Amino acid sequence: MPIEILMPALSPTMEEGTLSKWLVAEGDTVSSGDVMAEIETDKATMEVEAVEEGTIAKLLVAAGTDGVKVNAPIAILLEEDEDESALDGYEVGGGAKESAAPKAEEVADKGHGRGPQGDAPKTTAADKSKLSASKASGSERIKASPLAKRLAKEAGIELSDVSGSGPHGRIVKADVESYSPAAAPAKAETKETAVPASDSTEVGAVRSGGADYLAKLGVEAGTYTLEPLDGMRKVIAKRLSASNNNVPDFPLIVDCEIDALLAMRKQLNAQAPEGVKVSVNDMLIRAAALALKAVPAANASFTPDGIAYHNHADVAVAVAIEGGLITPIVRQAENKGLSTISTEMKDLAGRARERKLKPQEYQGGTFSISNLGMMGIKSFGSIINEPHGMILSVGAGAPTPVVKDGELAVATVMSVTLTCDHRVVDGALGAEWLGVFKRYVETPITMML
Repeated sequence: MPIEILMPALSPTMEEGTLSKWLVAEGDTVSSGDVMAEIETDKATMEVEAVEEGTIAKLLVAAGTDGVKVNAPIAILLEEDEDESALDGYEVGGGAKESAAPKAEEVADKGHGRGPQGDAPKTTAADKSKLSASKASGSERIKASPLAKRLAKEAGIELSDVSGSGPHGRIVKADVESYSPAAAPAKAETKETAVPASDSTEVGAVRSGGADYLAKLGVEAGTYTLEPLDGMRKVIAKRLSASNNNVPDFPLIVDCEIDALLAMRKQLNAQAPEGVKVSVNDMLIRAAALALKAVPAANASFTPDGIAYHNHADVAVAVAIEGGLITPIVRQAENKGLSTISTEMKDLAGRARERKLKPQEYQGGTFSISNLGMMGIKSFGSIINEPHGMILSVGAGAPTPVVKDGELAVATVMSVTLTCDHRVVDGALGAEWLGVFKRYVETPITMML
């Protein structure tokens, strides 16, 4: 039975993406793990691997097509024992509502997108009639790839006991290999993955008429250039608008003297291995992580069913990239030294700017840091990025008059603003965390203990 290859959801926030490049052509054979295509998400460019083995029968979406909805069919794969006759009476989507994703021949007619060798995938009239015909019977049988069937037979496993993770619940190699009789459900029903509904309140109102939207606000036509939102900007707008509207937050501000920290950084870098250069930001990540460990009640996230207290300090750090920002995460930062944090951040930030981060490298986390000090910003407040319960905004350090032991002196002072989710962190708890953080920053030798 033909297998539909679907547009994958490469992150929880992804609703659509750009199929930027096909790495296979019609007629090619693929095995599990082969890279078939490159897809641009809202945050990165990802490779899509085959989970089945077979022959590429049709490429339904041309390379270069944007706005392809998650779970929309993008190609058809034939099993090893099938030929093109298997497409007779086959309907793409199994009779489901037609996908909004443009087909390859439609994109080619408009001059958009090209196939792997520079030509758009071609579909003949006969092919169209085959794909639009009613789906052949036989949907009652267990859906499994030939390799999965063979492995199950060799292992003596009943396919009816295995839950499928492939498209439309299809059983693939990984399902058989990970099958455990003790963990298997008594009788699992296979459910197809639902296509997420599109958001009816598109942020920015570009799709619903950006010109009309601005006209209502009194902006004259012809006085601006309207550039549609790209995937990243849509997600930023949607997530932070939701956070700003739904999260009751408040700021706490404190000044930190950082002369000792700057002196220690200079000493560390003088002794550091070649290629390692500790930054002020690296030291702040370490201080924040240790403060979260010292005040575990502040390392928390709000959920409708209760407060989640995290076991580790997974610190997300805002990195500016073209078109927006992304927050790669230093996992278990409380257990890492400054040289390790520095090396990780250099790698994460570099790949973030190239949009080559994996979803698990920027999704989740327990706490955020946003540092605009290097841009000369004295102080600012940030919007909480859920599920984080707090975000720390770091301003520039500058020589400032201070009073020490009753005498006037000059110190390098850095202002930080902690924005707290009041559902999780109240004022006293936020102040306690800031006090610990400030001690680590002003007495940085304690970070080495």
